[in-house]
Amino acid sequence: MLRRLCMLVHVQIRTRSPMSSLAGGDAAMPRNPALTVLPTVLLAMGIAVSDQAMVATALPGLIGELGGVELISWVFVATLMTSTLAAPVYGRLGDMLGRRRMLVLALCLFVCGAALCALAWRIEALIAARAFQGIGAGGLMTLSQALIGQTVPPRERGRFQGYIAAMQLCATTAGPILGGLVAHFLGWRLVFVISLPAVVLALGLSVLLPKGQPADKREPFDLPGLVFFAASVVPVLLSIHFLKRFDAASLPLALTLFGGAACALALLVRRERIAPAPLFPVELMRQAAIWRCDLIAACHGASMIALVAFVPIYLRAAKGMGAAEIGLMLLALTGGAGIGTMATGRMVTRTGRTMLFPSLGLSLGGATVLMLGLASPHLGALHLPWVLAWFSICGGTVMGVLQIVVQHTAGPKHIGAAAGTVQFSRSLGGAIGTSIVGAALFAALSASDPEAARVFVDMLTSGPGVLDELAETQRARVQAGVADAFLAAFLVVVGFQWIGAALAWSVPSRRI
Repeated sequence: MLRRLCMLVHVQIRTRSPMSSLAGGDAAMPRNPALTVLPTVLLAMGIAVSDQAMVATALPGLIGELGGVELISWVFVATLMTSTLAAPVYGRLGDMLGRRRMLVLALCLFVCGAALCALAWRIEALIAARAFQGIGAGGLMTLSQALIGQTVPPRERGRFQGYIAAMQLCATTAGPILGGLVAHFLGWRLVFVISLPAVVLALGLSVLLPKGQPADKREPFDLPGLVFFAASVVPVLLSIHFLKRFDAASLPLALTLFGGAACALALLVRRERIAPAPLFPVELMRQAAIWRCDLIAACHGASMIALVAFVPIYLRAAKGMGAAEIGLMLLALTGGAGIGTMATGRMVTRTGRTMLFPSLGLSLGGATVLMLGLASPHLGALHLPWVLAWFSICGGTVMGVLQIVVQHTAGPKHIGAAAGTVQFSRSLGGAIGTSIVGAALFAALSASDPEAARVFVDMLTSGPGVLDELAETQRARVQAGVADAFLAAFLVVVGFQWIGAALAWSVPSRRI
């Protein structure tokens, strides 16, 4: 009996082992990716996901020592810009030079940037170090997804996306707690290097990864394409950052930056058409399944990240909740995504269907936010967690499936570039979506109550605690105005969700 059981397990492992023709590998594939690729991938993703949450806990201490409170937002903006730029670059370099090699490089750059952050003597030095760290962080998610695509057959990737979702859920939950404890007992500088043991372990486990064969070492890297790409993305992110002040004086600068970005984008498109080894392969971006999935990722990022950014203000201003209650609501908003991803991954593996799940998820997610906006006055503390958790579960049906579809469509040669475009689209969509939702809120408030609009801007820069400094009558008026204005914000989020749903229903690749 025991012998038969061992033979059965052996047969299952062999049948689930990815072959190069299925997984799009670079070389001989590992016999059991769960024991070779998965540990390194999960560690790398956990490091990337927990970083921002842990760094946020260090802000009070570093402001007290370094000063520069007016520049503190750049601690996050600098990382966002460089990591957003780096994501597709790592994907393309992984296709050209080997993904294991590039993941090791990304981990080394990340930990070197963390060390520089811990040694920062001025706020400007910290911002520069965070920008450097973002260059490494941008590769962790992209290369991890590409390694899954390289070593796991398409049908099995759904199951592995569930493992990734579980790790992201743990990292999202544990990151702020661990960072807060370290900042309180050991100081803010050690928050930046707390991930060092995990990075060292990931580097050690990287020897288990398939070495892979570079696609063609004679291909030159598209350096002009990278320059045009950076020149088209950085001005957009900078203009979004300036527009968040809702100051008319920032508008000319933002428009100038947008104009420069448009010119750089035109040059990028022209360059990619003639480049021998383009940063964004033209034949890849012309495939409907890929460019539509990228747009879906942008819509998904716009709605999810905007809600995470503005729901705390909504709960504080419109519902009068305290910090502890807001934290529980955010846990429901972020934790449900892990459940949705794990369930979706198992259904993809079992049925072979792909785009059905994000099509339904985005449709239902938009309907959920619409209900939240219309029924907001009648929803209390007992109802809101379930509404937010359901929206999050619907959102969990999206990103894992998009990665599976674009990697399957791109094939072995461009699997890294495809994974990078999805990650880049989500990041850029999140930045743009947050700005648009904020603009809708500010416009609705300005039309009804200019004083409430001013307080709203203060809440964006200083946090929801600004309300506590107001007189009781003024606070009540501002809360009522913000509650009414949030209907406009929720409608914008609904628009993002349903545009993504329409695109998802139109993606031609629906089975693997």
